[in-house]
Amino acid sequence: MKTIISSIAIYFMMFHFCFAQKQTLKLSSEFINNQLEASAAQYKYLIAEIPEGKFPKTFEKGEQKFSNSSWWCSGFYPGTLLYLFEATQNAEFEKKALSKLKDLEKEQYNKGTHDLGFMLFCSFGNALRLTGDSASYEPILKTGAESLISRFNPTTKTIRSWDHNTWKFPVIIDNMMNLEFLMQLAKTTGNSKYADIAITHANSTMKNHFRKDYSSFHVIDYDPETGAVLAKQTAQGAADGSAWARGQAWGLYGYTMMYRETKDKAYLKQAKNIANYILNSPNLPDDLIPYWDFDKDKIPADSKMYSRKDLRDASAAAVMASALLELSQYTKGKESAKYLHAGETMLKNLSSESYFAKGGENGGYLLKHSVGALPLNSEVDVPLTYADYYYVEALVRYKRMLSGEPVIKI
Repeated sequence: MKTIISSIAIYFMMFHFCFAQKQTLKLSSEFINNQLEASAAQYKYLIAEIPEGKFPKTFEKGEQKFSNSSWWCSGFYPGTLLYLFEATQNAEFEKKALSKLKDLEKEQYNKGTHDLGFMLFCSFGNALRLTGDSASYEPILKTGAESLISRFNPTTKTIRSWDHNTWKFPVIIDNMMNLEFLMQLAKTTGNSKYADIAITHANSTMKNHFRKDYSSFHVIDYDPETGAVLAKQTAQGAADGSAWARGQAWGLYGYTMMYRETKDKAYLKQAKNIANYILNSPNLPDDLIPYWDFDKDKIPADSKMYSRKDLRDASAAAVMASALLELSQYTKGKESAKYLHAGETMLKNLSSESYFAKGGENGGYLLKHSVGALPLNSEVDVPLTYADYYYVEALVRYKRMLSGEPVIKI
């Protein structure tokens, strides 16, 4: 009987594998490998620029901008180095990444931020995956996960995002990106509480963050005592009612990941609806690199943002491309082809001279033309460390697809 069951299981695995292989991949191995090699060459320049104990943020007005480990982006640089090591097998990148992790270790105790998924999972999570050194990295990840769930409120059924401003209990759509950390820790430790909190947060976000057209608000403020929604606002988008581009990307990526981890079809449906909002938007440019906000045309002419309303956001495109490549694996037929083609188009155009920097330029960063927070006049039309991370991640995912491997390796 076991033999029969095993044979059936193998059959369905092979069927799924063969289905995945039927996808027509339009980008060549040569193209992907060339971009990975060019990225590796560029990052050798960036490596030389970074002081001890510091992490790259951006390159602005001809000057390098660095952060301490407590900045929410600190995990992206070592994470990118680890992806480059995975793709090129150049041991220099692994060595530099693992060395930089020593400066990041203390953030496992940081209970003042929700961004520990970005900070720890993109860095130590990739290190564990590639080295298998569970003794070194699992304790750090476990402590970091405990720090993250200390921000969970069972009344609001969400993980608190920020501790600043006048909000009572703000939750931002970005927080969906930290749930992968918890889902993986549930598997690593065998403790389901991490997954339970991630699922609860994802469900609350799905209920409260999205409009009828499946665009997302940026910030939802909750009453921590009752769980009631107090306000639906933005901090980095054009207006409270607008669709900030990177926010849509975070949602797409987050629900695609949650479907992978749970196989809950509600998450797949949500991911597809977000993808369709993005790809069907009349405000999405032909090259599929979005403007920083999908509602940028609603900005009043007397607004300080008006003159720069047409800026693109390469960081949003990089996140979208990586997510769409994965989403194409969980869908079929024309739907799968649509998501795959969109991801390929974004990846190809991000790799063009319009967005991919020439060697030795752009401060050593890969992508030009990202927007951090235009309303705050912060990191506007500059390279950003997380844009590079998700761009390289998308390249690595596509390289796996070309090799017939699973698009995700955990």
